[in-house]
Amino acid sequence: MKKVMTNQSLYNSAEAIIFLLIGVCISFQLSCASLGIMPAAPEKEIAQEKPAQPIIFQSEDYIVYILQGGETPASLAKRFLGDAEKSWVVEDANEGIPFEKDRTIAIPLKEENKGGLAPDGYQVVPILCYHRFAENCDSNTCTPANIFDQQMKYLKDNGYRVIGLGKLLDFLEYRHTIPKRSVIITIDDGFKSGYEIAYPILKKYGFTATFFVYTDFVSVSKDAITWDRLRELKRDGFEVASHTLSHCDLTNKKKEESDQVYLARITKELKSSKQIIDNKLEQDTIYLSFPYGMHNQAILRISDQEGYKIAVSVKRGGNPFFADPLFLKRDQILKEDLDSFIAVLETFNKFSLR
Repeated sequence: MKKVMTNQSLYNSAEAIIFLLIGVCISFQLSCASLGIMPAAPEKEIAQEKPAQPIIFQSEDYIVYILQGGETPASLAKRFLGDAEKSWVVEDANEGIPFEKDRTIAIPLKEENKGGLAPDGYQVVPILCYHRFAENCDSNTCTPANIFDQQMKYLKDNGYRVIGLGKLLDFLEYRHTIPKRSVIITIDDGFKSGYEIAYPILKKYGFTATFFVYTDFVSVSKDAITWDRLRELKRDGFEVASHTLSHCDLTNKKKEESDQVYLARITKELKSSKQIIDNKLEQDTIYLSFPYGMHNQAILRISDQEGYKIAVSVKRGGNPFFADPLFLKRDQILKEDLDSFIAVLETFNKFSLR
């Protein structure tokens, strides 16, 4: 009996120790929780909860990125290229890929192929030429407002990107890449309809244009644009450039003119118009449109001497990076049907380089 009591006492003592240890463990866990310290989760659970990394590869040349949802080409360009306006770089590198969650895309970090060359051809830039605009037109140099709207909508809906002559000059001088489907819009002469009709439509689609004005016309005729409106256009990202002083045919030497007098006259047409625009708009005017597209070697030489970097004609066709900057081709938009408009929008010239 005495032995039994001893075993029972031992049992009771062991049980008491076990409960004491359990109590200590519970107290330790509660104290850990109160201090914000929790036991470590199993490694397997950590691996499951760890979110996927959006950047799966990065080098000096490009990033491979998994879209997390909500990103746009503009937001990605701002984040990785430092400029939202370079969204076209991201779009061109991922043509045909929808920007949806979990899609894998490539983001180029360096400019490549500045001349737009490919094994089967090369990039060309069409320059579109307009003159006047109206609700109802009476000549082929006038574009109806609704037709112009349709044309700009076509450009927007089909992935064309309107650039300025400044971007084109970078391309021609092999300094920078430009979007694959680049197009330039120019408006000649300086009619007020360019401001009243074309300008709101261009803004509607996020486009700009180059206004070539002849300075004898600006703010003088009731049909002409004013200098104040040209300043507004410039503030809004549009370019204003020279179309000479009087819009005369620069190649037309008058019967009574000597060579010296003729050269002096066309020099004044080119030089004075530039000076006037420079003074009125506080800029360095380096773009020129030849009236009627007419020019000769003397005119090209004087244009270069007077500081023009780009000059446009009305000879049809697109412009590759190796085009002469002082003799660029340009398509006048004279027909009102959309098919004729689409026909001049070729941005790639097929030519096998193999």
